[in-house]
Amino acid sequence: MLQWLMSAVGLGPPPPPSGGPLTRETAGELVRWYVRSQGAVLSPGLNAQGFGGIAAGGSQVYFEYHEEQRALECSALVYKFSEPPKPGVLEGFQAEAREGTDAGGGEVDYERENRGLYLSRTYTVVPEGKAFARDMKRLGAASVVWGDEVLDRVASRVFHPEELEKR
Repeated sequence: MLQWLMSAVGLGPPPPPSGGPLTRETAGELVRWYVRSQGAVLSPGLNAQGFGGIAAGGSQVYFEYHEEQRALECSALVYKFSEPPKPGVLEGFQAEAREGTDAGGGEVDYERENRGLYLSRTYTVVPEGKAFARDMKRLGAASVVWGDEVLDRVASRVFHPEELEKR
């Protein structure tokens, strides 16, 4: 919000113009603008490999630019598994999403290489800056709820279904 306010009064760079194709350059500008709006004033946005991230509001949001799809993937961490998830756990999270649990505009996304469970959304067109900031705030807030309440609910369903039947 601070970066948006500063750019609105001419004290900081604005976000890239919305509506155009999402190139690596515009994705980097968008992420740089966003993370600076959250107080990370020295952030490059995306690094040379196309990755970036920020911890804000109790959440961790990661950014990855996919060159082939010309897309920016934004992922808010829900949970890091120390080993591959037990059978039924990922399905339990997917069931929560199907049942309408607010995912902050994202989808359940498990990344095997880092054993991370995320709520992710992807952009292929440059979004308007304020809308992107709102989207990231919503995605991050949802990931905090999923990491707390939804994680407990899924664990109960998968590992202790008999407890739910007693209620």
